[in-house]
Amino acid sequence: MTRIVLVGAGSVEFTRNLLGDFLSYPELRDAEIVLHDIDSDRLATAIRMARWTAGALDAAPAVTGSLDRREALRGADFVINTIQVGGARATQLDFDIPGRYGLRYTINDTINVGGVLRGLRTIPVVLGIAADMEDVCPAALFLNYTNPMAMLVRAVDEALGLPTVGLCHSVHWTVHTLAGYLGVPFEEVIAESAGVNHLAWITRLEHRGTDLYPALAAFMGAGRAPDDDLVRADLFRRFGFYPTESSEHHAEYNPWFIPKGDLVERLHVPIGEYLARVAHNLEEYEDAKRRLAAGEPFEIERSGEYAAVIVHSMTAGEPARIVANVPNDGGRLVPNLAPDACVEVPAMVDGLGVHPVAVAPLPPQCAAYTRPAVDTQELTVRAALDEDRDLVYHAVLTDPQVQARLTLDEAWSMTDELIAAEAEWLPGWLGGAAADWTS
Repeated sequence: MTRIVLVGAGSVEFTRNLLGDFLSYPELRDAEIVLHDIDSDRLATAIRMARWTAGALDAAPAVTGSLDRREALRGADFVINTIQVGGARATQLDFDIPGRYGLRYTINDTINVGGVLRGLRTIPVVLGIAADMEDVCPAALFLNYTNPMAMLVRAVDEALGLPTVGLCHSVHWTVHTLAGYLGVPFEEVIAESAGVNHLAWITRLEHRGTDLYPALAAFMGAGRAPDDDLVRADLFRRFGFYPTESSEHHAEYNPWFIPKGDLVERLHVPIGEYLARVAHNLEEYEDAKRRLAAGEPFEIERSGEYAAVIVHSMTAGEPARIVANVPNDGGRLVPNLAPDACVEVPAMVDGLGVHPVAVAPLPPQCAAYTRPAVDTQELTVRAALDEDRDLVYHAVLTDPQVQARLTLDEAWSMTDELIAAEAEWLPGWLGGAAADWTS
């Protein structure tokens, strides 16, 4: 029986969607599903949701839960990570403290100052999960959904070498969106992408052998981009290739939009959008608890998340194609990005595992735009693994919003404030109260 462990299962809605995907496969309907969370209330809610989902799909998995991480991981075949260290409180600080320095963000979880702090909070916990896996389920595959994706995959690879695949749905939904713009069936579109997580590019876009990029250029040139995609439309017009992450992300990944004139208003950049998303998630959790208690049904739709695709493909031996975040294998996968970067590339999956596909070098302008994200990866991971506080400041300095607005003194002061404010989630070498992964 396949044993699937969800770490951070208290993200109840994501857990429901993911289990809906798993249990829709005949080969996984009797899988062993183990849920782990550090919050007893959320864990109990997740267990109830998992059992409801199984019943709604007429599946018969063995569903259990544990507050003990090592016990949950023991004997796992697949481990899926969805934790968020610090939760809503830490996220609020990631916005509030930079906000006092005049910095405005939309999501702030990848390469900006919030991505650096989130990385520092999360890397020790994820390394602890990986170290436990080496002890109690050494043959398991580690599937990571948690951000900052590239930093976490790279940290696990460099510190432990445990096989890890980072998963994100941004490429899937970007291709889905572009197919909708052009009025072609998504299932018939052939697409290829490359880069790093949240900063990758659609390098190939075809329908029945026809290059779709000329039609997409005409669509955008006619001013047909919707209000929530105007930043990406502008980047496409300038770079010639479509970014795979949303406009709200890309608005903060460079200094060209948020600090400049009235572009936030004209391009409909949703400042603080992630804070609204966090608040919605908290409300959604309380609503899920109420509905479970009242016996109300939930909607189950196949979400297409890659974790279920991977588990099914590896257990059933049925080949599949996904997009994966993996080490760059010395530069073999994306030749013009750093050899030790975590990159996002196509991958094939079969009964033997996940096989990343090497792609052509990125167009030079796209590689130049993407490389600073790799610098943020490297500096944050090195800070965490080498316990080097100086590198934390240097990582913050890679943030294009910091570069656009702050002096060096201001950047140092802001970083010190963030470290002090988030001490309960940071490891001891930063003066924090949280245990390091080797503790």
